Amino acid sequence: MQSVVENMPAFRHEFYAIAIKADGDGKAVTGQFADFPKGATIFFNTPFQVISWDITPNWKGYYLMFSQEFIAQSNVLSRILQHFPFLKMDNSIPFEIPENQLDNILTIYENIWKEYHGNNTDKFQVIEAHLYLLLNLIKRLFESQVDKKIANEALKTADLRLLSRYQTLIQTSFYPDAELNTFANPHSTSYYSQKLSVHPNHLNSVVKSITGLTASNHIQNHIIALAKSYLIQTDWSIKEIAYIIHFETPSSFSSFFKKYTGKTPLEYRSQNTL
Repeated sequence: MQSVVENMPAFRHEFYAIAIKADGDGKAVTGQFADFPKGATIFFNTPFQVISWDITPNWKGYYLMFSQEFIAQSNVLSRILQHFPFLKMDNSIPFEIPENQLDNILTIYENIWKEYHGNNTDKFQVIEAHLYLLLNLIKRLFESQVDKKIANEALKTADLRLLSRYQTLIQTSFYPDAELNTFANPHSTSYYSQKLSVHPNHLNSVVKSITGLTASNHIQNHIIALAKSYLIQTDWSIKEIAYIIHFETPSSFSSFFKKYTGKTPLEYRSQNTL
């Protein structure tokens, strides 16, 4: 088991997290949600959400974190926000786990813990399967526990909703089967601002005020995560990868990739594949 610092001031991290408080006292704040149920509780963190906590030593549970890159390179989890909308920043409402479901949920966390600390070469594929099962069980509980009216009232400001829509639109625009018109450029913030019916400057201001990153940074980070996953997980040529993530030429893709990673796509592939 890992110990957790008992008091943590507000900060942002770049991961998704699904946490369970099985027992214990103290208080956690995730985004705009501070009123946690008193019993065993599931709560969430999304990338760039502000979180903090002040807990006592008797807090028991698990804190499972996974990166956007881990999601991007997974066939099962690549559309995570579409299938599990409770992970979106404005929907991630903490809720209580019924006592008769607690053991089932804890068992999945325990299995992930054991797998992660094991030596099996396929452990991340198994963890991926456990995570998918966990997300589906949580979805079932979320839909039964969180009343629709309460969920709607708990949505934060229009700015937070705009950020959530923006993040989702970035992901869906790079799906292999996404239908884009001839002149669409999903590398540009203006493309998304037009889709969202807001001015590009307003979109950038909102995104940066909440996440600390510009609207362009979010697009760039997503493209890099996708490119890495394609380079590692497929045998597609650099040209094929360049076109599927909407670069006009392979050379422009290679220049972009090296600018943000310090390596050419071929160098990255050779260093990260067996």
